[in-house]
Amino acid sequence: MDRTAQLVTSSTERSIAYDPPGSPPSLHARAARVLEANWTGASTVPSRGLYPHQWSWDSAFIAIGLRHLSPLRAQTELETLLTAQWGDGRIPHIVFNPSVPLDAYFPSPDFWRSSTAGRAAGAPRTVQTSGIVQPPVHALAAWLVHRADPGLSRSRGFLARVYPRLAAWHRYLLHRRDLGGGGLASVVHPWEQGMDNSPAWDLPLSRVTPAPARSFRRADLDHGAAEDRPTDLDYGRYVRLAADYRDAGYADGTGEFAVEDPAFNALLIASEHALARIADELGATGTARHARAERLTQALVERLWHPASGMFLCRDLRGLASAGRDTAGRDAVGQASVGHTTVGRDAVGQAPVGHVTAGAATVGHATAGAVTAGDRGPVFPPHRPPARPTAGHETPAPDLDPAPTPAPAPAAPAPAPGLIPERGVSGLVPLLLPGLPRDIVTALLRTAAGPHFGLGTTTRLLPSYDLLGEAFDAHRYWRGPAWFNTAWLVERGLRTHGERQQADALRESALELAAATDFAEYVDPYTGEGCGATGFSWTAALALDLLHGESAGDTTLPGGMSATHGTTIANSTNSTNSTTVTADMGFKGGNRR
Repeated sequence: MDRTAQLVTSSTERSIAYDPPGSPPSLHARAARVLEANWTGASTVPSRGLYPHQWSWDSAFIAIGLRHLSPLRAQTELETLLTAQWGDGRIPHIVFNPSVPLDAYFPSPDFWRSSTAGRAAGAPRTVQTSGIVQPPVHALAAWLVHRADPGLSRSRGFLARVYPRLAAWHRYLLHRRDLGGGGLASVVHPWEQGMDNSPAWDLPLSRVTPAPARSFRRADLDHGAAEDRPTDLDYGRYVRLAADYRDAGYADGTGEFAVEDPAFNALLIASEHALARIADELGATGTARHARAERLTQALVERLWHPASGMFLCRDLRGLASAGRDTAGRDAVGQASVGHTTVGRDAVGQAPVGHVTAGAATVGHATAGAVTAGDRGPVFPPHRPPARPTAGHETPAPDLDPAPTPAPAPAAPAPAPGLIPERGVSGLVPLLLPGLPRDIVTALLRTAAGPHFGLGTTTRLLPSYDLLGEAFDAHRYWRGPAWFNTAWLVERGLRTHGERQQADALRESALELAAATDFAEYVDPYTGEGCGATGFSWTAALALDLLHGESAGDTTLPGGMSATHGTTIANSTNSTNSTTVTADMGFKGGNRR
């Protein structure tokens, strides 16, 4: 590594500050190198091998971390993504790099055929994209990036340029994706929710006929162990759903999969609050957006909160329809729709929150442990299946402690019809929301620390899926491993509700594991063993944000890591200037474990 490496931006040349000679690289410097290695000139790939294009919610998380290195580059990250926005407002989940070979990733541009199949929906003609979306973190990211350097942001007109696009994105979700009629956005493919292989999708996916295995080739298995990735059967169903959506011209509401997800909608609500702040910054009023966010929070509680589980669950809209219930989600349990006609109007959530539960307070203030009318249990297995060996090992590695066996927990009653009886980390993400009733916050905190997630007791980071669930697997993609983006979201939620001690502990654990695993894609929740790709961009970016966040407290971290030394990337007010690194910085990105 060259300690005197230079970064040149236009006519401005500044030194990058590295660690003193002889000292170990700081976490800041190591994370900066990952992001530099994965930078393409206009955006950042999640990892060079496994994910060689630009991903939507990855870029939002990456921008949040990049703001601590270069607010200009963070702005560029989001602006590049938004140039691929469709005419109907959707932000596609992948923006393809034309210089990457087609066989490097599947589904590739020739599968999605965005410029032709998406013509009616306004797909761009000059950029190839996918046709589905990912969680709407973007307005939150844009606001945080602006705050990192308001002077630069104002001089470039950053917020003025992105606000109309972000508003159109939210209109698309609130109008076109309210497939249940109750005020919440639906996802039409598991990839849209971001937690691709979650057991929450097993039930709705079981109705989908998989595409024949011979009709596609999985490029992901070139970079990861098969036992850590989705099965061929699941992948065949993913391909079938995507192909059917494409062949329908990417028209919403026609497919076999439609799910209201708590994390997706919580991020939409958090981004509505962020859009309100952006509007205020631009001299408009954000009052209507804050009010909409509050009404959507009511709808989230009414439709997805399950008191007996102590968390939010997903709602399977197609399952309701197949059971003879209407698409608004009305059923025998009294889960009436919020009482309005179409989402996107200001009427979203204006009807009073109904008394959905029996023997409990009104929805939004239901007590944890209350039984919903019509519940028939048990559905949550009170055991953890035998641990599967780590990929590539017959037994766990000798330096890793064996996973402890949690004590059995009492089974919860079955959710109301339409709610999927699987506990995933998605159901804890609404902690982000400032308007969440305190009794629900208390129940979520209890669930996170309890036997199903073990935060602060048996697990290092929040698992992506219920430790006691039948489908739990500590290493298989989104079926148990812990991810750094969900840790970041929950950490932010804990701080939102004044839970500083728990937030500090989660932050420290995330930083320790990011450093120890070379910024792994995800980790075993029990042992902290890194899985998937290393040099993963959002892990590095969110570690930077946790390291330098305003609420982070002191800058000295366990293990001698310090936030006071590291790389600084120069800014420029000229958005057309390219950034060039002229020294050998020993970058490492996208390596497999």
